[in-house]
Amino acid sequence: MKQAGHRPRSTGVKVIDPTTDGRRIKGERRKQELIEATVRVVAREGVAGVSHRAVAREAGQPATAAAYYFKSIDDLLTAALTRCMEQDAERMRALAARTDGSGAGLRALAELMCAVVTRPDHLIAEYELYLLAARRPELRGPTQDWLAAVAEFGRRYTDDPVRLRLLSGAMDGLLMQALLTDSPPTADEYEAVLRTVLQ
Repeated sequence: MKQAGHRPRSTGVKVIDPTTDGRRIKGERRKQELIEATVRVVAREGVAGVSHRAVAREAGQPATAAAYYFKSIDDLLTAALTRCMEQDAERMRALAARTDGSGAGLRALAELMCAVVTRPDHLIAEYELYLLAARRPELRGPTQDWLAAVAEFGRRYTDDPVRLRLLSGAMDGLLMQALLTDSPPTADEYEAVLRTVLQ
C-alpha cells in the first residue's frame, strides 16, 4: 500500500512507448519512400512534374502523404537533391578511403562512372536537381558536399588546385555527355581522361 505523499523512486531508465516508437519508424520510412519517389518523378517528367499528388502516387501512398511530410514542393526537391548528393559523396569518400594514389584507384573511379551511366534515369534526375541548385543558392549545400568529396579523392593524387578543379569539371562533363550518346564511354576511356587530369 502506498503511503501518502510517497513518490516512487526514479530508476533513471527512460521508458519508450513502443506504439509511439513504431509510428516514428513507420513515418520515417514513409518519408524516405517519398524522397525516392520524388527522384523517380524528376527522372521521368523533370522538376516541373513534381507535385505532392504525383509523388504520393509514385510512392504508393495516400494522396495527402507528401503534403503531410513536406509542406512545399521546394521541401520535396531539397530533400531529393540532398539524398542524391549525399549518396554520391558517400560513394566518392568510400572510394577515396580505399585509394592509395595508384592506378588502381583511377581504374576504380572509371568503373564507378561506368556503373553510374548504366542508370541513366537516375543520372538525369540528379542533373535536373543539380541545375535547380544553380538557380537557387539555398540548395547549394549538398552540391558543395559532392564537390568536396571529389576533391578528397583527387587529393590522393595531387595538391594542385587547378587539377582538382579539372577533376570535378571533367567528371560532371563526362557523365552529362554520356546521357547524350547511345554509346557511353568505356572504363578504359574514362580512365585515360582521369590519368591525364591527375597524373
